[in-house]
Amino acid sequence: MPCNSRNPKPGTVFNNAHHHINVYGDDVEVDYRGYEVTVQNFIRLLTGRVNEGTPKSKQLLTDEGSNILIYLTGHGGEGFLKFQDSEEITSVELSDAFEQMYQKQRYNEILLITETCQAESMANKLYSPNILGIGSSKIGEDSLSHHGDPTIGVYVIDRYTYYALEFLEKVTINSSKSLNDFFLICPKRVCISTVTVRKDLYKRDPKTVALTDFFGSVPEIKLLDLSSSEKVSIKDEKEKSDEQRFTMYSGSANENKWTRVDPFPQFGKM
Repeated sequence: MPCNSRNPKPGTVFNNAHHHINVYGDDVEVDYRGYEVTVQNFIRLLTGRVNEGTPKSKQLLTDEGSNILIYLTGHGGEGFLKFQDSEEITSVELSDAFEQMYQKQRYNEILLITETCQAESMANKLYSPNILGIGSSKIGEDSLSHHGDPTIGVYVIDRYTYYALEFLEKVTINSSKSLNDFFLICPKRVCISTVTVRKDLYKRDPKTVALTDFFGSVPEIKLLDLSSSEKVSIKDEKEKSDEQRFTMYSGSANENKWTRVDPFPQFGKM
């Protein structure tokens, strides 16, 4: 969309007709775009079964400690969601992909948000643990758009996404908002559809789970004291099975001696 020839403001995607929020800012990184967005690539991304040579930027490098947010929006119906208007992913395929992720220890918890007609159905087939499913509409209901932009002649955002974005724009990294607060962002009087939540597979009480567990994070940084010449061994958490270890040394224990080399040596005349 940002680079489409029909976009009157190239390089931007706005959340409403008043162009208040550009959701395609400088900090947005898109790893899959255009015809790369396929059902096969999506499932390969989730399960880690990517083709050989796939760059790390196109891989989901998660483990058993990762909380994953998956937000699916588009056209769909009972038990399916369209990709590119040419193929579909079914609720069964999605649930089986999540089970593969669980068996491979690729997640700790998953928050699945689906905005499509009859969105509730996309979470109905889930059976793997620690997954919370939110749908913008229940089975038998349509999920509606919010408003259009006369400059391009199309609807620019769906109702659920509009109110979700409005809510999240006010959430800071240290916010006390919980997942339960997020469940209430779009009541039927504004969504015109019934937002559904499936939480029987989820162990924690959503009232006690910080919203930033999925919509933001503070990285944990461990500082090592390398002032001494003693060797420090660091274990790579992703290679527990191989027991691979990496060694760091302090500067005093691993000093290098350098000799200057003239980059333009002068040669004698012939």
